[in-house]
Amino acid sequence: MKNIVFNKSILVALFISVMGTTCIAQLAPVYDIQKSAVGLHGMVVSAHPLATNVGLEILKEGGNAADAAIAVQFALAVVYPKAGNIGGGGFLVYRDKSGEVSSLDYRERAPLAANPDMYLDQKGMVIKGMSREGILAAGIPGSVAGLIQMHQKLGKIQTWSKLVEPAINLAENGFQITKAEAERLNEFKDIFLQFNPPDMPFISKEKWKEGDVIIQKELAATLRLIADHGMDGFYSGTNAQRLQALSKIKHGLITKKDLKSYQAIWRQPLHQHWRDFDIYNMGLPSSGGIVMGQILKMIDGRIIDSLGYRNPQNIHVILEAERRAFADRALYLGDADYFHVPVDSILSQAYLDQRFSDFNLTKASSSGTLEAAKYKFTQDHFETTHLSIIDAEGNTASVTTTLNDNYGCKVWVPGGGYFLNSEMDDFSSKPGVPNMFGLIGAQANAIAPGKRMLSSMTPTIIMKDGNPWMILGSPGGSTIITTVLQVFLNTAVFGMNIDEAVQAARYHHQWLPDDVLYEKDGFSPEVIQSLTAMGYKVKSIEALGMVEAILIDAFGTIHGSADHRGDAHAAGY
Repeated sequence: MKNIVFNKSILVALFISVMGTTCIAQLAPVYDIQKSAVGLHGMVVSAHPLATNVGLEILKEGGNAADAAIAVQFALAVVYPKAGNIGGGGFLVYRDKSGEVSSLDYRERAPLAANPDMYLDQKGMVIKGMSREGILAAGIPGSVAGLIQMHQKLGKIQTWSKLVEPAINLAENGFQITKAEAERLNEFKDIFLQFNPPDMPFISKEKWKEGDVIIQKELAATLRLIADHGMDGFYSGTNAQRLQALSKIKHGLITKKDLKSYQAIWRQPLHQHWRDFDIYNMGLPSSGGIVMGQILKMIDGRIIDSLGYRNPQNIHVILEAERRAFADRALYLGDADYFHVPVDSILSQAYLDQRFSDFNLTKASSSGTLEAAKYKFTQDHFETTHLSIIDAEGNTASVTTTLNDNYGCKVWVPGGGYFLNSEMDDFSSKPGVPNMFGLIGAQANAIAPGKRMLSSMTPTIIMKDGNPWMILGSPGGSTIITTVLQVFLNTAVFGMNIDEAVQAARYHHQWLPDDVLYEKDGFSPEVIQSLTAMGYKVKSIEALGMVEAILIDAFGTIHGSADHRGDAHAAGY
């Protein structure tokens, strides 16, 4: 029995480790979660208060936005295991104090032994669940390589291990889980048992409850290898051997060669000018910036700003632009290293004007009758996570990272202490067959050895009058793009402050399935009636996205906003 104190007075826990499970007597509130924050020097907004506070401390100690982003991501791998990770991948969009914008692709890759038909049976039909659960669903992780690249190119704190140390401490000493995390772990217990040993730290004999402590000694040891040996700590040596052995036992495809050959890639960010704003997104293999850019160009001059964000006519215009942009996503977009994607053409105003030429002011279009239209959303997915950061020098970081599904493919690496991703589901297993988000694809996003799967992650930095104005992103699979779009429009067009924009109810259309999803109670009966009369099929959903955003006002004051849809936390100084 021993006492542990976290985050000064916020966390106080007395715990006893029994039979590999942790029991706790809770002495204080678990977290003081702050949804809105104001600062003059720096701001961090992430999905978990412990991770946010880790980043804020790095900023206060003289680190820059890249340093803080690295430390926050490692911390999220410990305290937010459903999406924070070292077994997944992500994207960074970064603007430094001199005005240079860069983007880093550390998206997962298909194993070298992957092939286009790997999820099809002998009749050519997709085998249900194979691309989502079990080790065959895992791509080669990119997160550690990406964080190392961030540090080498952008970091200010020279000692790499200093950025990993907070996560190591959280893993070794344990952290208290929130009510939402307890409920999630209870929900996934059976599937954890299906793929993992019963003594893994996320399985408890009793039901998890708010305030319980999770200790992750094996993850701490892996993080120590990364802190001491960098790339070799994850992609070679003990961890590589462990992953290859696990893959062989479970009939997967991951090998030491896959790991050794993985590289994060610096890519040209996607830059688009819209009205008074310069918008920087991640380019391919992210579809987010392209789809968002298409929608913005189609609606400009067609929405009426003064009518507001809940006017049925404005909603109609935005939905029809979303329908057309997501149809283009399915047909054209994929890893540009493997397939020619006509990005300039599909973002040209001439093309988009033609694309929108059949718009009917009073009637919804039809998305067609493909088999994919039968796909139905059952819940929103928050298995991705985003963080937004600005430091005292004006460096800004927008990062989205993911395991794809909740806890990835559900395979936890014994000895390594982390979950593997399920990113192979983001490929098109078969043309016209939807993935877990109802998205379909074609040859552009077919599986190939070493290829990166298409993503909807949309880390975004927006400039106004040459200065950073907004940093934002979200989880949510296909709904990420429309979530980021609406928060931007709510602020830039419809006059909301950043907190109002982030917390406002949202809606979504993605071509197929041909449904309009809207957050419960987000549409008034009058709006629903208007949209139904136009021919839309509207369906309510509990939540869409979970935005972490920062806005810098005209006076230089920094406003952080954390979404009420989760345990997200904003902190500034």
